[in-house]
Amino acid sequence: MEIISNLGLGFETALTLSNLLYCLIGVFLGTAIGVLPGLGPVATIAMLLPATFSLPPISSLIMLAGIYYGAQYGGSTTAILVNLPGESSSVVTAIDGYQMARNGHAGKALATAAIGSFFAGTVATVLLALFAPPLADLALTFGPAEYFSLMVLGLVASVVLAHGSLLRAIGMIVLGLLLGLVGTDVNSGTPRYTFDLP
Repeated sequence: MEIISNLGLGFETALTLSNLLYCLIGVFLGTAIGVLPGLGPVATIAMLLPATFSLPPISSLIMLAGIYYGAQYGGSTTAILVNLPGESSSVVTAIDGYQMARNGHAGKALATAAIGSFFAGTVATVLLALFAPPLADLALTFGPAEYFSLMVLGLVASVVLAHGSLLRAIGMIVLGLLLGLVGTDVNSGTPRYTFDLP
């Protein structure tokens, strides 16, 4: 199986001492910043991205992954201890975790969140490794008809999911399509609807 050899190569690359050190630094920094309310994983990566500029590409990606997972877990710490979820993914953790902390079981709640975060990240990574190649092959078979059908499905879904006036929903979709036409054409590189303004 090709996936086993690829995973073996990935572990061989990632489990070097220097890459593990960069992962530890990334997880520490990600958790430290992810604890701050309102700063999720995306904002944490955006702030700490310059710290990886001087690193080799593999070490940089490993450190960024550590930052992401550390920040993802860091949001649950404030949700459990202070009942203040840092981002939307920590709201559910605040419901039961804060009650456990008030009853004197904060350590159990934090450990449960850490183990759950580790397990979910591991399962998601394995599933991504298993299903990414077939999904990439499927995506490469898409042609103009499939892309058009996908766009129509997205527009119809946005009308169906809209609350309130159907006319307003269609109007906002048309406005979004008109605003999406402005700018550089992806295929030809020529500016569209810019009225000669840079």
